[in-house]
Amino acid sequence: MDHTYLAANWADIRHRVDEACRAAGRDPAEVSILPVSKTFGADVVREAVALGLRRFGENKVQEIRDKAGPLADCGIAWVVIGHLQTNKARDVARLASEVQSLDRPELAEALHRRLQLEGRAIDVLVQVKTSAEESKSGLPAADLPGFLDDLARYDTLRVRGLMTLAVQSDDAEHVRACFRQLRELRDAAQARGHILPQLSMGMSGDFPLAIAEGATEVRIGTAIFGRRPAPGGL
Repeated sequence: MDHTYLAANWADIRHRVDEACRAAGRDPAEVSILPVSKTFGADVVREAVALGLRRFGENKVQEIRDKAGPLADCGIAWVVIGHLQTNKARDVARLASEVQSLDRPELAEALHRRLQLEGRAIDVLVQVKTSAEESKSGLPAADLPGFLDDLARYDTLRVRGLMTLAVQSDDAEHVRACFRQLRELRDAAQARGHILPQLSMGMSGDFPLAIAEGATEVRIGTAIFGRRPAPGGL
């Protein structure tokens, strides 16, 4: 991959996101793009940094560990977007600036304890399960009010909003319903006093639907970096 290829892809996805915003009657400035660099090496990420990108999403903490050293001079903010095991809390507390996949009390407790030891605080999004697919992780929607209330006692976890993965379906309305549910859950939580400005939802294949339902950030991998060298992709 060369700079021109990456630059062209980045310009194209930014244009497509802006167009989706305008189609939804929204200001493009309201929606950010999180480049998802999973399975791509440090050399590719460095090329993306040369384009001005500084936040990168990764599914696996091990990949952040592998890339953080070689890219230590780049000032990257690493964002964990994949399912997170509690035994990875130490590395997350040391290396990540944000976790978008916080989905259970024991993970919140593990992260809090490790962050206290590091003397750090990080942004977090609560991942909510809006799809019936067993492969999808996330907090059950019914548990969200109580979980948000409990998170208030952890001063190391700055709760900024919610995240979800939509159902994999060719039916746009089924996909859009997942995004709509997340927005409605956020609105209900804000009515109860929680401040949750961020909605991370939508990927390369479905981001226009997410934007139409209120996404503030879309997680884009394939449309920026190209086909992944390993199975799976956003």
